Amino acid sequence: MQLLFSEFRRPPEAGSRPGPVLTPPWAGLASAPPVDPPAWAALRARLDARWRELVGPFPPAGPLQPRVVRREELADHTRLLVHYRTDRAGAPDSEPDAYLLLPHGFTGRRPGMVVLHQTTNEHIAQAVGLSGRETMHLALHLVRRGYVCLAPRNFLWSREGVPLQQITSDLLGRRWREGNAGEFQWRTGMARMTWDAMRAADYLTSRPEVDPDRIGCIGHSLGGKEALYLPAFDPRIRATVSCEGGIGLKFSNWDADWYLGKQIRGENFNSDHHELLALIAPRAFLLIGGESADGSPSWPYIEQCLPVWRAHSAEQRLGLMRHRFGHDFPPPGPEREHVWKWLDHWMGKDDR
Repeated sequence: MQLLFSEFRRPPEAGSRPGPVLTPPWAGLASAPPVDPPAWAALRARLDARWRELVGPFPPAGPLQPRVVRREELADHTRLLVHYRTDRAGAPDSEPDAYLLLPHGFTGRRPGMVVLHQTTNEHIAQAVGLSGRETMHLALHLVRRGYVCLAPRNFLWSREGVPLQQITSDLLGRRWREGNAGEFQWRTGMARMTWDAMRAADYLTSRPEVDPDRIGCIGHSLGGKEALYLPAFDPRIRATVSCEGGIGLKFSNWDADWYLGKQIRGENFNSDHHELLALIAPRAFLLIGGESADGSPSWPYIEQCLPVWRAHSAEQRLGLMRHRFGHDFPPPGPEREHVWKWLDHWMGKDDR
């Protein structure tokens, strides 16, 4: 049988920038990823426990208490500004805002996408096409393909937004400390971001327009980082596109206080994100690199995890797509269309 999307599993050509040498996620347990369900469940539980210890715990989930703030009818979709609870009432920034996009012209329950924005003071406005460059209008592109899209604001930005020139380490560190106050203590910023993304998935599955068995996520840069963590800790995520987040712990500023913190610089820290990636198997995951944060050096992360997907007869669902456009999502053209084709296939999307 011919494998689908095989071009996403081709090693980089000779002379490409090399990536790190990684230890297989199953090292010390077996010489190859375990195939039988009990053995795989044991390995997965070990990896999950390791990363929950690194990232930190999540709080209990309370009621969403959703409300619609504004509704706008557009030519091909409806745009709602919504609020819902991610944390207990009264906690700092416990009721973020998000845009919900509902497609027109489709019947039945639709696939739902959590759309995670990049580092920008335009945050969710950019994701839905109200500002910024066209390549970052990910929610707008997907709603026009028939997806119900939720674009939540990352907690590092207030509702009022922050001028981009003022988004500094000190400012983000202050926002992180404010968000870490109160009864529940977040261990890392990635724990908070992952939890907020999980609550976004909760909101999507609560909507009558959405098929709860077809929930995916997509993100670029900051959002690409979140799109790695969300499916690792949330088994409801069926397919993921992570663009230019920098999958390697040394590829970008993962040691920032609002991500994983200085713990990853410790002499005894010997984990990397291929272990986290293995938690997503055998669901669909596509890493996109423009030879900036991700690209040819990202290949070892895919290569080390391909045996896990193969052990589940799911090799076709994992891949790396490289493009030539730098730290960006591919512009209109064959590269972008290939991403949409991949996502439509693994999300089980139809055009009814």
